[in-house]
Amino acid sequence: MDRRIALVTGAASGLGQEFCRLLAARSYDLVMVDKDGEGLALTARNVQDAFGTGADILVKDLGAEGAAEELFREVGQHEFDILINCAGFGLFGFFVETDWQMEKSMLNLHVMNLTQLTKLMAKKMVLRGSGKIMNVSSLAAFQPGPLMNIYYASKAYIHFFSAALASELKGTGVTVTVLLPGLFNSNFSPSVARNSGSAVKKDKIVTTSVEQVARTGLKGMMKGRLRVIPGFSNKLLALAPRLLPMKLVLAGLRKLQVRIREKEFA
Repeated sequence: MDRRIALVTGAASGLGQEFCRLLAARSYDLVMVDKDGEGLALTARNVQDAFGTGADILVKDLGAEGAAEELFREVGQHEFDILINCAGFGLFGFFVETDWQMEKSMLNLHVMNLTQLTKLMAKKMVLRGSGKIMNVSSLAAFQPGPLMNIYYASKAYIHFFSAALASELKGTGVTVTVLLPGLFNSNFSPSVARNSGSAVKKDKIVTTSVEQVARTGLKGMMKGRLRVIPGFSNKLLALAPRLLPMKLVLAGLRKLQVRIREKEFA
């Protein structure tokens, strides 16, 4: 019997790492991609020890130009059953003051390389007549985000790109799911703080577990669901931008971004 195989980006930690564990528990072999080689190696060893599954690692920065095409050249010989685009990071601060090179890397990661990798993989899946793709977005996708401007905008792109692609692929045997989690206990918020030179007030952040988010997302993908929003409260939050005036939404989000960090911005 042929082994099933999944490609997971952002696999060295957090949500991507948890997806690898859950897929390995379902007897999927893995190709794990991240720029953190040490974290990747540790995750691969843990997965292999716990589940006996195959786990190949590729150290690659998907925030670099052309990284998706390069990655596909290296792994395109495989017939992947699942693609999970999970890699991502955030940056906090005023747009006129934040670092452009980091923002360019974020756009390459969240937009250009995610899109190209999805295109290359989806073509092969359609020819085979089966496959599942999950793109990880965020509740940020439902509204603009002052002080995390490009992050919110890029997550909105992932949301609507994925939804449109799901419609285009209907009837091909290939499904696309977009995962839209709220805040959860990953390394995301601390990484935003490091990127921005601020520190996070953890007691100000309400989180759910990374395990819960990953399980909910994987369950939705396996069922071929279009959108997955883990948690009832997050489903309500996703509705708020449609019901409230934009001016109020923007003011509230800006205040929230400042409150959850120790560094205040005027």
